[in-house]
Amino acid sequence: MSYREHWQRIVEVYPWVETLAGFALLLLLVWLSNFITRRVLMQGVKRLLASTTHGRDPAVGLNRVVTRLAHVVPALVMGSGVRMVPGLSDAVVAVVANVSNAYIVLTLALALGSLLNSVNVIYSQRPRAQNRPIKGYLQVVQILIYAVAAILIIATLMDRSPLILFSGLGAMAAVLMLVFQDTLLSLVASVQLSSQDMVRVGDWIEMPQLNADGDVIDIALHTVKVQNWDRTITTIPTKRLISESFKNWRGMQEGGGRRIKRALQLDQGSIHFLSDGERQALRRFAAIADYLDEKSAELRDWNAALVARGLDPVNQRQITNIGTFRAYVERYLRQHPGINQSMTLMVRQLAPTPQGLPLEIYCFTSTTAWVAYEGIQSDIFDHLLAILPEFGLRVFQEPAGSDLQSALHGQRAEGQQAEGDGDADLRA
Repeated sequence: MSYREHWQRIVEVYPWVETLAGFALLLLLVWLSNFITRRVLMQGVKRLLASTTHGRDPAVGLNRVVTRLAHVVPALVMGSGVRMVPGLSDAVVAVVANVSNAYIVLTLALALGSLLNSVNVIYSQRPRAQNRPIKGYLQVVQILIYAVAAILIIATLMDRSPLILFSGLGAMAAVLMLVFQDTLLSLVASVQLSSQDMVRVGDWIEMPQLNADGDVIDIALHTVKVQNWDRTITTIPTKRLISESFKNWRGMQEGGGRRIKRALQLDQGSIHFLSDGERQALRRFAAIADYLDEKSAELRDWNAALVARGLDPVNQRQITNIGTFRAYVERYLRQHPGINQSMTLMVRQLAPTPQGLPLEIYCFTSTTAWVAYEGIQSDIFDHLLAILPEFGLRVFQEPAGSDLQSALHGQRAEGQQAEGDGDADLRA
């Protein structure tokens, strides 16, 4: 008896053996197709991608696209070969074929999603990509792809035409608008942010109501990520950048200067007219020697005119220590290498307060780097605080506990001395 005849007799007695053998052969073919695809075709495609600039970059992730596409071949073999397995019922063949086709649709959708991610990475490497990010638009395309894929998968599993499901979307429009409300609002917000150039990756933005103060590190469809200066990350809904106010420091960074706006609180009791000796002593400062000469000449002419008109000398003008100090500060800033001389620079008095007379410094540094900016600002005020006594001025400072203790101790010592003097007088 030949092998074929023996096999036919076995099949006649046990029909399920032929079905089992056919299904095992199909699984073997699926495994072989998967092996050949991964070890031969996919390796060849990866070597081809490795010869390109973006293919060698793991951040681009083109290999992930190829890996996802490799799953299509075994699914095709399974969906086509299941019809050739003898003894399977039509229901089983339909289920296996539909599941295979649905898996193919899912794999293609995931591959397209990975491809769009790769496109975003490639685009973000361009020099001007930060000005016009496309991540939000690509995410919208991904949502559409996944939505269409979901409809096709459902139609395939139900063995119905997808047109039937698409025709029912009109009645579900209100429900879909409600479900995708945030997505639609975020899409509109992303378009406005991009078209109006309101936010870029790398911008320093400040949004106190959401505790966001730092650099923008990512702009997506639904969210904008901000890395704060304490290294925490704040996630801001994209639509809130349109509906609420925020501060963008890009103008400061592009302008080449960062503002210093800070005041010295001067003790108003230390303000007085300069005597002749004080004026001569201040001529030691080269920065204000010409100021003192010009001011002295101006006041001399003014006062001479008053005397000529017979007016009382009380109307005469005199040089003040605070005016001289203000002139010194302005000239000091004009000569400072860390100050941007092409931007606004002024030294002004503000309205007197119970905490002293504010003398405000308003200027811009020549750098926008935070650490360098703080260093320049600190150096300037270190110098000004140290040189104030040369002009006979004092910084206002509210009394501390130690000051009160010293005052009380001094009063007690004076009282004791007064009592001692009184006793001495009585003994005398």
